[in-house]
Order: sequence, then structure tokens, then C-alpha cells
Amino acid sequence: MKPFKLRVAGLLLTGILAGGGARAQAPPRPGPVLDAPSDEQSYKKEFVFGVNFNTQGGLLGGASIRSSHVIDDRLLRFWSLEGVMLKNQKEQRLTTLVGGTYVYRKANYAFVLRPSFGMQRILFRKAADAGVQVNGLLSAGPSLGLLMPYYIIYDYTPLSPTGPNLSNDNIVSEPFDPAKHTSPGNILDHGPLFSGISQTQLVPGVHLRGALSFEYGRYRDAVAGLEAGFIIEAFTKRMVILSPDLNAATDELNHKFLPSVYLTLYFGHRS
Repeated sequence: MKPFKLRVAGLLLTGILAGGGARAQAPPRPGPVLDAPSDEQSYKKEFVFGVNFNTQGGLLGGASIRSSHVIDDRLLRFWSLEGVMLKNQKEQRLTTLVGGTYVYRKANYAFVLRPSFGMQRILFRKAADAGVQVNGLLSAGPSLGLLMPYYIIYDYTPLSPTGPNLSNDNIVSEPFDPAKHTSPGNILDHGPLFSGISQTQLVPGVHLRGALSFEYGRYRDAVAGLEAGFIIEAFTKRMVILSPDLNAATDELNHKFLPSVYLTLYFGHRS
């Protein structure tokens, strides 16, 4: 019996030692994995500038700048400044007898400065170095309308069968007034752009803007993309771009309320 008991004890001891060795060689349990530094937290400020196209302007509407400050990984607060030139949809550009051009019944050039304050929310984030990021923007602020008189070059000499006499002293540059400048043949050209800058009128107003921006380029330090949206804008009085018809009961050519749809191409940097 004793040899049998010794063999059993030897087997038990061998099993215990083998189990302990196996436990000693088992790989340790994985600990908590630390998060890698987040790309969206790698900047605190953003500055962009761009060019603007809108339904109330010409071929090129204007330009803008925007400075943003990061609040959290999805939200930014910003201020912006935009300057645009407005045009009336009923403007007609005519050619004069001497090859110049002017806009019929144009009374003023119209410009608007729009300081804005708003929020930007990241809706869809792109990868660090590729893809497209989609942002939603909402802002509001004052609108500073500027009306600068539109000048023409006019010849007060009676029109002869051979055309205007460009050698006389009756040629003047002055604000276009259809009631005064009744002979289209005596209009030689439009005046220089800033001829009436000293007579500029300020027309205050307010605006509200909503937009989506689509961002491309490298994520960390470069910003490039486009912004598409709408602006609801109202002024305290009509923005008189074209001379109103004095025989009409109301001015149907000029308006106080000027909504528009716009597209801005922008680029800039982050830090």
C-alpha cells in the first residue's frame, strides 16, 4: 500500500507544480487603454477669409473675414465682417454715342458692411487629413448700408447732327438725374466710381444669416472650403439704387427688405 500512496502523492504534487507554472506563464490581463490625443482638440482659434457671390450683387458680390474661438469639440463662437456691393435686378447698362457706358436711371452705388456674431456647430467631422467636414452656422448683426451717388459725364451743348461736340466747356461730371438729364444722346459716359464719396448716405439695418459650410484640406492647420446659405436683411428706409418713377404712387424699384442667397469660397488657418 505504501508504494501506491507514494505514487498518488507524487502525481498530485506534479499537477500542482504544473498548474502553478501555467499560471505563472499566463499573459497578464490587458489594462485600460489610454485614448490617443484628439485631433479636434489640437486648435483653439480659426481665421478665414473669402470671396462672396450673392443674388443681390453682381458677378463678384464682395469679401469677408471670420475669426472663431473653440468652445468645445463640436461648438465654436465667431465674429465676422462682410462687405458687399448691391445691385438692382432691373439695372440696364446702355452704350453712348461715343462708346462710353452708363446704367439707365441709376441713382446710387449701394454697399453694405455686415459685422456679425454667431455660433458654428460641427455636424459631420472629417478624418485628420482627408474627407469633408460639414458645419452649421447661425449669426446676426447690424447692416450698415452706404448709398454713394452715381455720376455721369454729360454734355449740355445741344446735340448736333454730327453728334456730341467734345471740344466745348459744357461737359460736366455730376450725379445722374433722369429729370434733369433728359437727352440720352448727351450722356457721354459714367463718372469715376468714387466721384460722390463725400455725399455718401448711411442707411442702418439688421440681418440674420443661416448657412452650411463644407470644408476640405488638411485638418490640423489649414482651412479651405465653401459656405452656402441665406441672408434675411432689412433697412430703416429704401435702398435707392435706381431713380424712382415720380409718376408712380409708390417706389416699386427700390426696397427696404433685401433677402438673398449666397455662396462664399473661403480659406485660412487654425492655431
